[in-house]
Amino acid sequence: MDRPWDGPVGRRDERWVDEAAGPVVRPYAISRGRTRPRGEQLDLVTILAETGQEPSMRARFSPEERRLLDLCQRPCTVADLASDLNLPLGVVRVLAGDLVHQGLLEIRRQRPVSARPDQRLLQKVLDDLKAL
Repeated sequence: MDRPWDGPVGRRDERWVDEAAGPVVRPYAISRGRTRPRGEQLDLVTILAETGQEPSMRARFSPEERRLLDLCQRPCTVADLASDLNLPLGVVRVLAGDLVHQGLLEIRRQRPVSARPDQRLLQKVLDDLKAL
């Protein structure tokens, strides 16, 4: 039986290349083997945005981290970032958590339910608009 590590060198290297995508990098290599972000856990709908603080040495960041910073110039959810970066959610959580920890990204909090407009007020506005 031909195992991936047996055979000619070309055969071994085939498992690390995808025809459509090019070289394949394992997710744990991108997140440096970590599976959890530093600090606060980030869920699917956590909104992240760039803080405006310019990284001192942008070149030291991975291409994925640089792209993440670029995407966060406008507020974006973790799920959307994972989709835009075409990376697993866990990897994006680790990378984004590191950037939050470094002060380059901030978590935008949604207003608590108590701070939202009163349902009766919204209904009155809707009724008045319909009356026009």
